[in-house]
Amino acid sequence: MELIAKTFQGLEPLLAQELTALGANDIQIGRRMVSFTGDKAMLYRANFCLRTAIRILKPIKHFKARSADDVYNAVQSIDWSDYLTPQTTFAVDSVVFSQEFKHSKFVAYKVKDAIVDQFRERSGERPNVSVSNPDIQLHIHISDFDATLALDSSGESLHRRGYRQEKVAAPLNEVLAAGIVMMSGWDGKCDFIDPFCGSGTIAIEAALIARGIAPGVFRKDYAFEKWPDFDADLFSSVFNDDSSEREFNHHIYGYDNDPNAVGIALRNIKSAGLSKDITVEMRDFKDFTKPAEKAIIITNPPYGERISSPDLIGLYHLIGQKLKHELSGGEAWILSYHEECFEAIGLKPSLRTPLYNGSLECEVRKYQLFEGRYNDLRAQGGDIKNSRERRLMADNRRFKQNRDTRERHDDDDTRDFGQRGRHFEHGNRHDFGDRRREHDDKRRGERREDRYRDRRDDRFSDRRDDRRDDRRGSKGGAPFNKHQFKDRNQRQEARKRYFKHNEED
Repeated sequence: MELIAKTFQGLEPLLAQELTALGANDIQIGRRMVSFTGDKAMLYRANFCLRTAIRILKPIKHFKARSADDVYNAVQSIDWSDYLTPQTTFAVDSVVFSQEFKHSKFVAYKVKDAIVDQFRERSGERPNVSVSNPDIQLHIHISDFDATLALDSSGESLHRRGYRQEKVAAPLNEVLAAGIVMMSGWDGKCDFIDPFCGSGTIAIEAALIARGIAPGVFRKDYAFEKWPDFDADLFSSVFNDDSSEREFNHHIYGYDNDPNAVGIALRNIKSAGLSKDITVEMRDFKDFTKPAEKAIIITNPPYGERISSPDLIGLYHLIGQKLKHELSGGEAWILSYHEECFEAIGLKPSLRTPLYNGSLECEVRKYQLFEGRYNDLRAQGGDIKNSRERRLMADNRRFKQNRDTRERHDDDDTRDFGQRGRHFEHGNRHDFGDRRREHDDKRRGERREDRYRDRRDDRFSDRRDDRRDDRRGSKGGAPFNKHQFKDRNQRQEARKRYFKHNEED
């Protein structure tokens, strides 16, 4: 069967590697998605085992949608008795990038109408819509005239692992945290440090990776468990397969200067059953010292959006100093947003990778740490980049400011919820997200320019009128001549009539 795994931009190669390890076939990388094929067991394993997937979709029909009737007829052509009964509930989530369809909910209503009408025509009964907890979740995605209707096999987004008991003000998405750890190549063969651990997400995901524990062990349920063809025995065998689990002989350390965050992290770690592998303590980063054993640092410091610091630039300058002097010979991976923050670190990154954290296009930067100056290292024949990192750093198209929005791309998908961001792609498409933003920016610029032009014209017109009125009466005609009025009061009244402002000779 054809399947689609959604992910964050920048994590697609990691997701493809995971699918390869699971034994998936026909793996093709798209933008924020990876398509593949597999049987029912692969569908279950993908939901249960993939760390960098947001959700797994099962397409059931591809078609051309040039009008609302095309959508209705295509949906009606499906035998919905294979998926629904009059007693089951369903919901339709829609994402639309099309000039023909102006509102995604209209498309969702057409899908719903087609399904309901088919049941009414056949049996006189109809299934009901349930937005909160449907038995079957459907997704329709339209890009230009290309439409795909799919079943969502995951239900809740797969980043909701199930171990999080509490969260801090700006928790890092679990899929993103796992992706950064996997990107670093850390395999549990040295200690791991997160000096800004917050609620402990990076530390917990690192421990799960080190021990080979599937992220799905904490989930209560999946959407595919409500499907008519759900195989409970098959899923039980997937759930109970612990062949990938292994021993972890090193340790993970998390630090934070917020006592509330430390308490939340400890409760989340306990919920995940990883207290033996992770130690979390309250400690300010200025007190960070060289670890006793070889260690890697992977962290997400505050960067001034939802969580800030009284001296943000000073904090990043301190990070650079500590990394240089306390972690020489090691490496650090830092997720942040503002270029000014990275510049304050003062170290040359060996790799930069753009990643979306919510709607923010952040960067993960790898720092290969060494003693002395970079120029001295180069003079001695050393380098901080390997061949793969040099190749990736040469590809400037990875970064937003260098992307050509005129090219055909898969759709932009910043988050995974409905028109607010949940959508999928199975081939090359116009990047309507970037095109729409480009169009909106252009229109805003044109409106702003028109506004400024109107104000300028009004201002210049007023100035011309003032100069004209100084020479002529306000109603035109001959210039004002005060000497034609012998009486002073008559002269003042005449001035009021001809000039905007009252003034004495």
